[in-house]
Amino acid sequence: MMAGLLRIALVLVAVYAVAAIAAHFFSMAVLFPRPPASYALTSDLVRFTAADGTRVVCRYWPNPAAKFTLLWFHGNGEDLGAVSEYITSYRQAGFAILAMEYRGYGQSDGTPSEASTYADAKQAYEWLKQQGIPPGRIILFGYSLGGGPAVELAKYEPVAGLVLQSCFVSAYRVMTRVPLFPGDKFENLKKLPQVRCPVMIIHGTADEVVPFWNGEQLYAAAPGLKFRLFVEGGTHSGLAGQAGEPYWRALRDFASQL
Repeated sequence: MMAGLLRIALVLVAVYAVAAIAAHFFSMAVLFPRPPASYALTSDLVRFTAADGTRVVCRYWPNPAAKFTLLWFHGNGEDLGAVSEYITSYRQAGFAILAMEYRGYGQSDGTPSEASTYADAKQAYEWLKQQGIPPGRIILFGYSLGGGPAVELAKYEPVAGLVLQSCFVSAYRVMTRVPLFPGDKFENLKKLPQVRCPVMIIHGTADEVVPFWNGEQLYAAAPGLKFRLFVEGGTHSGLAGQAGEPYWRALRDFASQL
């Protein structure tokens, strides 16, 4: 009987190991689908070379009247061309914006990974400082996948604030809800208590991609001064349009407290 139980245990361990390996490769495909580039490489793009020689691009929307600059990290299914379609609304709301492109997306070279998004986010942050923008005037804005590099950067670097919109607690837990496999990625919930700047959580209650409970848990985990905008009936994308003026008012109110 003991031998039979041992065989069952070994089979279960093997199945779990295979599932964990499959989760890793499946998550990479889901996290970084890399849509075709929707814009050309033009002179108005900011380009920098990462430490490993990879060329990464950003797009900068200056605003001389702005007190704060949003360092923007977009979602996994879009690139800077798609961001350009709606980012001007944030400029009109009173912000300057620097949006970073992930590796392998748009006109950035290389292959995306969790580690590369963190390293490139740090370099984009340093670029803003080189332009004379102090850390106390930088607000990190992470949308969906972009919450990962935003939280990581806020964990280590001084910034004015952190905005997380439609973000997950971690990559795996979007599907499993509870921690199930090792090697989880973008563990925002675990890192958020180490963030010392004010935090704003924005989430739609009807989010069909990253369920609403992710936003609730992120808000609960944020230490110190924190704000939230939970959009009733709001979906994963387009929350600004769905919420209307209350969205912009909440964002400006958050900035006014920094």
